[in-house]
Amino acid sequence: MKSLYQMLRRERRQGARLLTAVALLSLLGMASTVEARITRIQITNTESPTFAGASFGSVGQFEKLTGTAYGEVDPHHPSNAIIQDIDLAPRNAHGMVEYSTDLYILKPIDMAKGNRMLFYHVVNRGNGGIPFNIGVLGGNNPTTAGDGFIQNMGYTLIKSGWQPDVLPGNSRMTMQVPIAQNRDGSAITGTVRAEFIVATATTTLNLSSGTFTGLTHASYPTVSTDNKVALADGFLPTLTVRSHEKDPRVPMSNNAWAFGSCPDGVTLTPSATQICMFGPGFQPGKIYELLYRGKDPIVIGLGYAGMRDLIAFFKHERHDDAGTANPLWVADERGRKSDRDDDRRDDHGTLAVFSGASQSGRNMRTFIHLGFNQDERGRIVFDGAFPLIGGGRAAFNIRFGQPGRAWGHVADHVYPAYQFPFTYGELHDPISGQKGGILRRCLKTDTCPKIFHFATSLEIWEGRQSLGLTDPLGIRDVHDPDFVRTYLQTSTQHGPAAFPPGFTASLGRCQQQLNPNSYLETQRALWVALTDWLKRGMEPPPSHAPRLRDGTLVPPARVNFPHIPANDYGGVSRPAVKFLALANPLSVLSYGPLFKGLDETGILTVEPPAVGTRQYTILVPQVDADGNDIGGIRSTAVLAPTATYTGWNLYSGVFPDDFCTLSGSYIPFARTLQERMSTGDPRLSLEERYGTHAGYVDAVRKATQTLVKQRLLLQGDADRLIGAADASDILK
Repeated sequence: MKSLYQMLRRERRQGARLLTAVALLSLLGMASTVEARITRIQITNTESPTFAGASFGSVGQFEKLTGTAYGEVDPHHPSNAIIQDIDLAPRNAHGMVEYSTDLYILKPIDMAKGNRMLFYHVVNRGNGGIPFNIGVLGGNNPTTAGDGFIQNMGYTLIKSGWQPDVLPGNSRMTMQVPIAQNRDGSAITGTVRAEFIVATATTTLNLSSGTFTGLTHASYPTVSTDNKVALADGFLPTLTVRSHEKDPRVPMSNNAWAFGSCPDGVTLTPSATQICMFGPGFQPGKIYELLYRGKDPIVIGLGYAGMRDLIAFFKHERHDDAGTANPLWVADERGRKSDRDDDRRDDHGTLAVFSGASQSGRNMRTFIHLGFNQDERGRIVFDGAFPLIGGGRAAFNIRFGQPGRAWGHVADHVYPAYQFPFTYGELHDPISGQKGGILRRCLKTDTCPKIFHFATSLEIWEGRQSLGLTDPLGIRDVHDPDFVRTYLQTSTQHGPAAFPPGFTASLGRCQQQLNPNSYLETQRALWVALTDWLKRGMEPPPSHAPRLRDGTLVPPARVNFPHIPANDYGGVSRPAVKFLALANPLSVLSYGPLFKGLDETGILTVEPPAVGTRQYTILVPQVDADGNDIGGIRSTAVLAPTATYTGWNLYSGVFPDDFCTLSGSYIPFARTLQERMSTGDPRLSLEERYGTHAGYVDAVRKATQTLVKQRLLLQGDADRLIGAADASDILK
């Protein structure tokens, strides 16, 4: 029997096709230019074959194409109306808004040997190599494909610039969009808030500088470099400082700083995009917050339209306006590609899937939420989505938006990123009084992709990920639609540290060593499962996440974390683990009447935002006797553990006892019973657990067998993990 969702989806599809047909009829008399599209593809460099001629399985050799894609958007089309300031963007002779973006393609030389799937890699702040491959060299412009995982599957990899405030350099992907202007041609101005946290004393920073931004991001210029004279409306820029995010903001004298550069802390060179702190400069362990009147906002939301239109072009168009052939065109078995106007899901054509991590994953969710997965002809853009470690949404489609900002416990705490809705399905929020869901728009048009949502333990502890698993008050579990899967990897940090962990002489900025528990193996297995779901209709593994109903998702105060004493296991001196039952709190944030929190869109007129009195309920994973998470996917490192791995760590020195940003903990077990008894460690030693080195390797082997059977680990990766265990010095 078909599910209710499937029946509703069929009805929506039929209704959407009718609406599309009506829309097409209404446009019959218009020129063909009244349609968002890629107008020109310019390939400036072709490397064929690439990767020194390496061949990948049955797919063969690959080539690399780089260049620029040029596009234009109809500002009057309903699909584009949600783009902030699109109505204030300059237009060309056809009344369209133009943009261009860097383009990077890795494709089979013989496209017919590929898997007929496009993989759009959503780069992070312009950066990205080859996702999921092991051993890739070359950074943003890879010189090797490593183990060729993606290439052996036959994927065509596409990267483009989609974040227009990213600056060129180091092969970053950039995008060029227009500056919005008032209708009389004058500059648009508005309040901009900048937050500065430095690791070492610094006298000069870009106005865009932040924990995750800085020299690689463009700054919105100040309307005046004189910070001591109020503007005509009485506005005067202010700089405050505090030692903890929750501390009161303490105003600094405007004589202590200025707009400009002062490398020596004394001599000022005025600049509209920099800030100088005289004397010793900005100090570590402080949060500085600048409010200034900025000007010239870019139409940053065009980044989503550019992603949409680029993939629509590669899926459906034979050539651009100048007749340049689509380099990714593949005819079907009948010698042509079926791209009928009324067939929005072309089973004979090319499929597209996109994936990105962290900031990129949040932007993928926002892209879907704002309706950009439907192109202007009503067709689905991405058939599959794999957002990684990206809870919340993104501060992207906002005037003076700063999408490089995040959602930290310390840094960027109140930047837009976590407005309701939090879940894919629709819910009512009793705190804000709103109703919504990430998939609200695409469900209405039948353009939702199949989704694998992947998160680490850190996203639960620091990133408020539990709000995607429960109602806003944390009273009941929520269930995703049947085309969505949620996978939480237990006991992992945002990005795994190198193994063995470093900091042998010092623990660095955090109280404990960083967490090396890898989730790459799980992601590779899930990528295969998502591909099989899209190509063959093979049902994927069920969701794996901590839940209220089984007690694996609990309030922080109810976590049964063990007392782990100070130790010097392996020759590294560590303090006792300090468990403070922290979580990253969240209240409703009010940015003023021109900001639409439900869509994470609009204009911020209240900065910093007003913080509501009621808080959302943030829950965290329950742990076992070792302190390792229970609910979710447990890797071999947790099924056959040699340490406690957490999704949280605490700062040491600066911001003491706050979450150490994006960091988890690694606390190894004692080697022997005698060693653990001498420290008072309640966790069993390696000797007690495994007896011998062979016993440890056997435990790893059994763990891999379990995960392979669940389709959460590939056999090739299982063999590699067993080999690494055998080569380790555990109990040797």
